Amino acid sequence: MKLKKPTLKRPSFKRRAKAPVEDIGSASPHITNDTVAAHREEVLSSARKYIYPLQHSKHRIVKISVGLLITAIVGFFVYIGLALYKFQTTNVFVYGVTQVLPLPVAKAGSSYVSYNSYLFELRHYIHYYETQQQVDFSSKSGKDQLQDFKKRSLKKVIDVAYAKQLAEKYNVTVSSKEIDNEIALVRAQNRLGGNSQVFKDVLREFWGWSVADFRRELSDELMQQKVVNKLDSATHDRANTAYAQLQQGADFATVAKQSSQDAATSSSGGVYPMAIDRSNRDIPPQLIEALFGLQPGQYSKVINTGYRLEIIKLIQIDNGKAQTAHISFNFNDISKYTDELQAKSKPKHFIPV
Repeated sequence: MKLKKPTLKRPSFKRRAKAPVEDIGSASPHITNDTVAAHREEVLSSARKYIYPLQHSKHRIVKISVGLLITAIVGFFVYIGLALYKFQTTNVFVYGVTQVLPLPVAKAGSSYVSYNSYLFELRHYIHYYETQQQVDFSSKSGKDQLQDFKKRSLKKVIDVAYAKQLAEKYNVTVSSKEIDNEIALVRAQNRLGGNSQVFKDVLREFWGWSVADFRRELSDELMQQKVVNKLDSATHDRANTAYAQLQQGADFATVAKQSSQDAATSSSGGVYPMAIDRSNRDIPPQLIEALFGLQPGQYSKVINTGYRLEIIKLIQIDNGKAQTAHISFNFNDISKYTDELQAKSKPKHFIPV
């Protein structure tokens, strides 16, 4: 059988019809002054689907951040409240917080007593007895002693608050110059170090104070002294009467026996049992300064040492040591006047002590 030879067909290439070209001008919108606003809105609306999710994400981040911030603030105040009013913490961090936030520890009449003033007093007690007396406040006896310090510190700052009310009532103020003079007087007798660095070291070592802390304490002390000085007219009268007797020729020893309130020296005519030199720390610095400005046989005017009024006499001096006599008049304690205020308006404690 004879096979047919296959026929190869040539592929045909038909030309496809060209797609009609659209008129570009007819497809694009015709923008005029009348349609520009509508066209702008059409373009913006197509972009909003991308903008809205981003805005939503930003708002969520802000809400979360604000929520965390509020939680942190609430947590902080809860911690501080518990640390101060429940556990009565005295550490550096909590003390620093009370320096910034005016949190109260008590109310004295119409004024609040700051928690910072209470910790200021308490912490210097703790520092001194831990570093200088090696008291272990974690022991049973130490805890009892700490509790006593807490009571004393709270009472002191409440008394100071009432004293400030009296100071305001009687226009009593303490100037920076008065504080400077008091510090200079003490330092001149080398009671707190002969130079500035030693002065700072002594304050830090013994009380954990800076110079500013010492000035703060001294300001309160001078304020109370000046309040008492203003109110205790009876003590001034006794001192002035004794001084007038001396000026009229009365014997110093006789006046001392009759008038002096120093039980240790009045019976001996006011004579100190030991010789006194410039560095003697048992004698108020105001008396030391006055004493070494006298000639043997002379006596001073009435001197205000802060806690008492004094008249001092130089009997004789030998090798820088003075034999001395004095007549002393004790001021009333500040509590005599603050107690009267407390009786009218009792303080309220915000912590149990």
